Amino acid sequence: MRRTSPSRPASLALATTLLVLATASLEAQNTARIAGTGPVDVVEMTAEELQQGYAEGRYGVEEVTRAFLDRIARWERRYNAFISMNPDALAEARALDVELAGSGPRGPLHGVPVVLKDNLDMAGLVTTAGFEGFQAAAGGVDMVPDDDAAVVERLRGAGVVVLGKTNLPDFASHGTRTRSTVAGETLNPYNVEKAPGGSSGGTATAVNASFAVLGLGTETGGSIQNPSSAQGLVGVKPTYGLVPNEGVVPLSGSYVDVVGPMARTVRDAATTLDVLAGPTYEDLATFASVGHMPDDGYAAGLRRGSLEGLRFGLVGPGWREDFLPLAPETQERYREAVAVLEGRLGAETVKDPFAGTRFVELWDDREGVDTQGAHDMLVYLQGLGEGAAFHTPEGWEALTGREFPRSRRDGERVPPVRPSATEAGDAYQAWRRDLLALFRQVMEEHQLDGLFFPQAGSPAPDRVEDPERPDHNPNNWPELPSNIINDLGVPVVTLPFAYYEDGTPFAVAFIGDRWSEADLLSWAFDFEQETQARRPPELAQSR
Repeated sequence: MRRTSPSRPASLALATTLLVLATASLEAQNTARIAGTGPVDVVEMTAEELQQGYAEGRYGVEEVTRAFLDRIARWERRYNAFISMNPDALAEARALDVELAGSGPRGPLHGVPVVLKDNLDMAGLVTTAGFEGFQAAAGGVDMVPDDDAAVVERLRGAGVVVLGKTNLPDFASHGTRTRSTVAGETLNPYNVEKAPGGSSGGTATAVNASFAVLGLGTETGGSIQNPSSAQGLVGVKPTYGLVPNEGVVPLSGSYVDVVGPMARTVRDAATTLDVLAGPTYEDLATFASVGHMPDDGYAAGLRRGSLEGLRFGLVGPGWREDFLPLAPETQERYREAVAVLEGRLGAETVKDPFAGTRFVELWDDREGVDTQGAHDMLVYLQGLGEGAAFHTPEGWEALTGREFPRSRRDGERVPPVRPSATEAGDAYQAWRRDLLALFRQVMEEHQLDGLFFPQAGSPAPDRVEDPERPDHNPNNWPELPSNIINDLGVPVVTLPFAYYEDGTPFAVAFIGDRWSEADLLSWAFDFEQETQARRPPELAQSR
């Protein structure tokens, strides 16, 4: 199994691209000096600020894109956020400049540099899902889709510039560390000795380090929340069915998988969700969102004072057994966050509202179902388009002579049966119905508007868990909302509140019932504006 150093580029192709980007950026800097202007400062730049700058003519899309590419070329070798870069980024930026001058911006994301987790399809670029078997440069076969994933199509239609595709654990299957067989290990810019979170860790590092304004992550069990928490970002894990999954390499596409924004501000996250959300015939599950989205959009609903008079449940052993009680340093910061919620923002809280409800016991009785089975993967592969090298696990195996990952059980190939056609699938959905009913019962009995939890029960784990076993890689992010909320299908918004002595963030999570994203984002906005907690990391070259 090929691995690369976390301080080295993921592949020769990426290294060559970075060299080209560095040369182009150096030429742009020289031009700027001759013209008497300085480079664009992209650190902590937001989509909102970008639109104002474009409107005032202070810079253009190509200039901004070059500035981000320059920052990537300078720091990427250290932090290893990317698997591949978009070779057409500058050409697309120039075209957006022409459009900006001719007809004006398409909307609030015009000319915004973004990154995509590399389990999201972008036409003509390799989708690796972190797996070396899907990239020829790593000894596999390039998996190249004919068209964009639905969410990527929506972003590009809104005028973004996709800079590149970010690292993730193979098949997004790890929630703590971001190590892939195709690209090696991604680091946390706040503290390189601490885990960056997974599985959207590459996106988190890229956004946290200001390699992009915002990015897309995916989540099955904490994969947006965990890296957002680890890296001081606003992460939105939406209700299942709000955002389309078409063109996303699945883990549990039939039941749990979601795509969501990761940004440095609540407004940028809400603006991105406005672009991503809503029904499409490319993913029929999204028609569940009809009637559940705000008429004016998510960004328009952000307001100060939205927390005043509301009631929130606090975390406790009635919710779960793992990662409780809180670590002392986490408990201290959580107590401070609750004091802000109550004392400065006017909300009320209820301690451990799930105590005595059998919620933990019902969660422990989770019915097993093959939510990571062959069906969803086959559906994805069949959607790659006619130009793809393969469309089935058997097709990939014929090209590589290897066994397709997770394709067999007890020596037999797993049939691609739709989970809802099985008794195990029926049992899982019945269990989930009961769990959601109990969740809603608790919320109603305590007259709760939402839950206010720490996202993690302790600080970020060490990147290397055991120095004597450097490959030891336990999935031990101390997550408190997930995986419970993933099975419930309810949304979560995560944002930073404070920092630990090791430099990593303490993050809080607002949790609500299904389709409550508008409320969660407005509450997070109120909390964010009151605390102004986020601070950028100080990047450093390799030692």
